[in-house]
Amino acid sequence: MIIKSMSLQNYRNYKTLCLDFDPKTNIFYGDNAQGKTNILEAVYVSGTTKSHRSSKDRELICFSEEEAHICTLMERKGIEHKIDMHLRKNRSKGIAIDGIPIKKASELFGIIHFVFFSPEDLSMIKNGPSERRRFLDMELCQLDKIYLHHLSSYNKIVLQRNRLLKEIMFRSDYKEVLDVFDMQLVQYGMQIIQRRRHFTEELNQIMGQIHEQLTGGQEQITLEYEADTDEDSFASALKRNREKDLKQKTTTTGPHRDDLSFVVNGIDIRKFGSQGQQRTAALSLKLSEIELVKRVTEDTPVLLLDDVLSELDSNRQNCLLNSIQNVQTMLTCTGLDELINNRFSINKVYRVVDGTVTVEN
Repeated sequence: MIIKSMSLQNYRNYKTLCLDFDPKTNIFYGDNAQGKTNILEAVYVSGTTKSHRSSKDRELICFSEEEAHICTLMERKGIEHKIDMHLRKNRSKGIAIDGIPIKKASELFGIIHFVFFSPEDLSMIKNGPSERRRFLDMELCQLDKIYLHHLSSYNKIVLQRNRLLKEIMFRSDYKEVLDVFDMQLVQYGMQIIQRRRHFTEELNQIMGQIHEQLTGGQEQITLEYEADTDEDSFASALKRNREKDLKQKTTTTGPHRDDLSFVVNGIDIRKFGSQGQQRTAALSLKLSEIELVKRVTEDTPVLLLDDVLSELDSNRQNCLLNSIQNVQTMLTCTGLDELINNRFSINKVYRVVDGTVTVEN
């Protein structure tokens, strides 16, 4: 699968922008704060409806405008699809696939698959569990529409249950309604736990080998899924923690509190690993993600690399660059030297200066 072209209107610092992409390697270079990341972000939004760095559509729209437009032409297994997306400051986004409006943004997931890698991802292992859950959810939602449905339903019920827990302080008779919410939480939560566990097992099969190569055989890594509660005991855990939930006025049990652990040579590197170990594990995870998408979809994902090379040493740079030879890649950097030094095949180069993009080859 590849992105063939993209046009932007009123997106971030771009009033208008039209780009044609090479099916292999596309390099966007220039100084910081010129708009390189905005291009990768727009590509990612066009296929997932979400930004990797912002939760609000209004933040993606030019300050002086009320709407932004992203139009993307992509190809999958020889078939072209056009995705039109309108972002609005005061209304929900509008999306059309091949000219046909869709009712739910979730219908877009799965048409094209992205692996996004930014410097923030290198800190994912040492940061809080919410980032590791986000990694699980974003990849699973692209690969599995049933999981997307279960997760969306589960998150809505958690929000509704939390509102009810606050209202019970004023209306104690509302307590009886908790049983209804708990039943629904368990129904969807069990499916989420099972799918996350299976996904982690799949990643583990790939990640161990990649990590061993990255470390020259010095480290063995295991990715472990830490479920807050397993599927068989979720219902009893909700009952057991009900008084605690009422006191704290929030749902304290369930997959919204899950985590992942990274065990290297028997040590949990979230707590006891060096920065180098954590970064290498994060790179192993991303490279495993690329390979897993290939296996599941029988196609290649689009790889978005946002200024990652400058954060990696030469050995890790080489491992990353060697892994993306057959994947359409969009890469941002401040200069081309690091790519030339690695004898990296560059197919198309764009220079980005203050929101103006110039093709240089």
